Amino acid sequence: MGPMIDIQRIHPAAALPQYMSELAAGADLRAALDEPLDLAPGLPKAVPCGFKMALPPGYEAQIRPRSGLALKRAVTVANAPGTVDADYRGEVKVILINLGNEGFTIEPGDRIAQMVVAPVTRAAFGWSETLSDSTRGAGGFGSTGSG
Repeated sequence: MGPMIDIQRIHPAAALPQYMSELAAGADLRAALDEPLDLAPGLPKAVPCGFKMALPPGYEAQIRPRSGLALKRAVTVANAPGTVDADYRGEVKVILINLGNEGFTIEPGDRIAQMVVAPVTRAAFGWSETLSDSTRGAGGFGSTGSG
């Protein structure tokens, strides 16, 4: 079992994040809306989830697309994966974008994204005059032969 996360409801339609199967990595997030929200093609919108949360130090929440919405409706998370930092205390919102050709309507309570809670490793950064060698070297996109 992972960390306990305190959730504060700020909208009456808010729902707790919910794992939809026994081994699901992501907990579904629902739209906390008073009325349906139209998502026109190509225009991102921040969709409220109606809650705030307090992640424990050393964790982040990654906001990811729902595969069914992406495949069937071409609706995805614009900044996927979105990151919620442990020190953020504002409302959780999901930036959705409709990549399809037709409008899409988000209904109150619709499952709009999934949230994966993950440990965070913070690195130390420092300048160096040289870097260690690697097999790949400075090869860019596609240089490993996978595409």
